[in-house]
Amino acid sequence: MTKGSINVSVENIFPLIKKFLYSDHEIFLRELISNATDATLKLKHLTSIGESKSDYGTPKIEVKIDKEGKKLHIIDQGLGMTAEEVEKYINQVAFSGAEEFLNKYDESAKDAGIIGHFGLGFYSAFMVADKVEIITKSHTDAPAAHWTCDGSPEFTLDEADKTERGTEIILHISEGEEEFLEESRIRELLTKYNKFMPIPIKFGNKEINDPEHEPQTITDEDGKETTEPQRKITVDDIINNPNPAWTKQPADLEEDDYKNFYRELYPMQFEEPLFNIHLNVDYPFNLTGILYFPKMTNDLNMQKDRIQLYQNQVFVTDNVEGIVPEFLTMLRGVIDSPDIPLNVSRSYLQADGNVKKISSYITRKVADKLKSLFNTNREDFEQKWDDIKIVIEYGMLSEEKFFEKADAFALYPTVDGKYYTFEELTNAIKAKQTDKDDKMVILYAANKDEQHSYIQAAKDKDYEVLLLDSPIVSHLMQKLESTKENITFARVDADHIDNLIKKDDTTISKLSDDEKTKLDELLKEVVPSEKFMVQLEAMDSNASPFMITQPEFMRRMKEMQQTGGGMFGIGHMPEMYNLVVNTNHELVSEILNTKTRKKQERLINQSLDLARLSQGLLKGEELTNFIKRSYDMIK
Repeated sequence: MTKGSINVSVENIFPLIKKFLYSDHEIFLRELISNATDATLKLKHLTSIGESKSDYGTPKIEVKIDKEGKKLHIIDQGLGMTAEEVEKYINQVAFSGAEEFLNKYDESAKDAGIIGHFGLGFYSAFMVADKVEIITKSHTDAPAAHWTCDGSPEFTLDEADKTERGTEIILHISEGEEEFLEESRIRELLTKYNKFMPIPIKFGNKEINDPEHEPQTITDEDGKETTEPQRKITVDDIINNPNPAWTKQPADLEEDDYKNFYRELYPMQFEEPLFNIHLNVDYPFNLTGILYFPKMTNDLNMQKDRIQLYQNQVFVTDNVEGIVPEFLTMLRGVIDSPDIPLNVSRSYLQADGNVKKISSYITRKVADKLKSLFNTNREDFEQKWDDIKIVIEYGMLSEEKFFEKADAFALYPTVDGKYYTFEELTNAIKAKQTDKDDKMVILYAANKDEQHSYIQAAKDKDYEVLLLDSPIVSHLMQKLESTKENITFARVDADHIDNLIKKDDTTISKLSDDEKTKLDELLKEVVPSEKFMVQLEAMDSNASPFMITQPEFMRRMKEMQQTGGGMFGIGHMPEMYNLVVNTNHELVSEILNTKTRKKQERLINQSLDLARLSQGLLKGEELTNFIKRSYDMIK
């Protein structure tokens, strides 16, 4: 037997491991399974190049619970270690980073990956165990070794009678950590971290129907038929899928394979994804994965953190911020890369050159896939537009390269259900919707029902009206106006239609200047000034007599501020509207010529109520009062 002291310059590292990483102590199992996988894959490589005479076979990793003995076993059939290798890799190399760990660990950045970063992966076992044993047999002819440590720098190392190649780690679970002796808890952790490890992981046994047994139908003496019971057999319960879809070539997968893998990733998600994007690159970095577009909503606060990040099929996190572009964090799926420095702070990660390349690659790949889907089946793409537009619009705002590529597939739907690309849209409206200053005015509505009368006024002029209703569309319009030449967006209720697209010809008012002054004074006395600015306009005589509008600039800035951005303070200003009065409408002339002030006020208020109703501004008590007044007029 050999006794010794672990070569570490601090008196005792184990309490520090427990103290600093206690909140993440469940990752000990991930680390130990990862080490077992690594040892198994290394043996496979040595066998393949002839440097090991071992029969690689079909190895597996086994996890066993000894609840009575308060022990947890992790057993592999990998490379194994000699006593000298245990001394080197467990007692020396694993602790080479101990001082660096103490010097650099920032308590404000509790990152489970720090264990692996400082070479302390194996010693994460001491977060849940007060004693750890290693029984290991090398793939060489060297005798087996047995290492024991009780959580102090002292260890023992002697020979063992193990005859099978591989390593068994035995954790004597500490008091207070008994949850790791529960089958349900260990199964939960294996499923969370090791669901797609490349080596099969056995956790107990299960019964299945014997595939070689076909139940026979037996007929007794009375002619009565019975079917014998299905024979069961006991097999290893393999809890992982060693060959997940993302590790395969796209050419080897059918559409059903992608859908089945989605269900495997999200067993509680019942809606099918809209489409997927298979990532597969090996230069200048290694990255594989599959991203899925789920059905989206207009809720920008919808759940993110659904993309799972793996490193060589080992689950690391579902927080992919800094690796996946922000606008794609609403997607789902898997990304796997050995080139992402997972065990460092997020600020370092975001500054890492490889990570920036990976982020750019994912952006380009998603854009190319969207373009391909659009070109291949435009009708299907249009049908899915409402379910994916929030991601695309967000991408256009946040990623310049995506914005450039999106011209080929970003769609602009109309209130009539047509879909244009930006180029198609400008070609369609250029002739009719260019104003006297040679600027193309793109009209849009946010709600077909609430803005119906304004939409109709535009359609009467043969103008095209878009339907843009996402919460970030104001930001997108601002972006388009600043990058495209001679275009401006205007919501149909921002002004009366002739003011939105001003032409050279002007409509002459039927009222004289004196009459307009008199009308203006009358309206300002009756219409509440804290809510409305009166605006007299000469319009077509068949246009609405009273119309409520909200200036495009103010409304858009308020919307932008509500979703981040816009001018400071505008979002907190009270809602202000313009009351546009058509001086050529006969009702306006009637108001002006009515002899009694009481009737004038009644006509103005009734017309104002109707205008507010058409804009959806009459609500609650005001709507109740309007209905009551209307009934009173009928009596």
